[in-house]
Amino acid sequence: MKKYLLFYILCLSLYQVSFSRETVDSLRIDTTPVEKREFSPGFSEKYNGPEYQYETNPPSGWFTRFKEWLARLLSDLFRLDSAQKAADITDISLKIFYILLIMAVIFFIVRAIMNREGQWIFRKSSDRKIITARDIENNIHITDFNQLVSDAVSDKNYREAIRYYYLWLLKELSGKELIAYDTEKTNTDYLRELKNHTLQPEFGYASYLYNYIWYGKFDIDQAQYSNAARTFSDLINSLAR
Repeated sequence: MKKYLLFYILCLSLYQVSFSRETVDSLRIDTTPVEKREFSPGFSEKYNGPEYQYETNPPSGWFTRFKEWLARLLSDLFRLDSAQKAADITDISLKIFYILLIMAVIFFIVRAIMNREGQWIFRKSSDRKIITARDIENNIHITDFNQLVSDAVSDKNYREAIRYYYLWLLKELSGKELIAYDTEKTNTDYLRELKNHTLQPEFGYASYLYNYIWYGKFDIDQAQYSNAARTFSDLINSLAR
């Protein structure tokens, strides 16, 4: 056992000595003289061809060219002393333009919606506007009943024309402050408001015609319509005087 231990210690000592020599050899400075080399004259001319150009400028789009043109225009106009200032002013100008453009689009959209909501007439063309009964009743003061009546008669929808005449009459009575218009009121309510007024009997007869034709859902011909329409038109004309 002791022999093996001594042999192991001897091997370890030899390895350490060998490792130390290799370490010292690796740390020695190489003092071999270095040969000085120089580039041959005009060597760079050999590498000026297009195959040696590694930097390429990507083609610019129309918007980039427009911005560059605008920057040059602003630079000349305001006599700017640097391209960066011209680029900054160009960016600000474009942002202002975008904001104004968006505001203009919103304005025209809102105006178009308001015009569409405020117009209560039928058109004879294929894009005829559909107006519900509740819409007209809630907006009698801005409704062109003359046009509505004319369109309904052209379509031979005489019941609808009588309805428009009646609402037209309510519009005129409300405009003269003879009644207080309300969509929830009945003909009886309006007759009560016209108590002791000379128009009460005529309005009562017009209301009777309206109830009979509209709510009775009786189809009337042109002659019957003309007789009923004359009652409404005479009342409306008397209020217009």
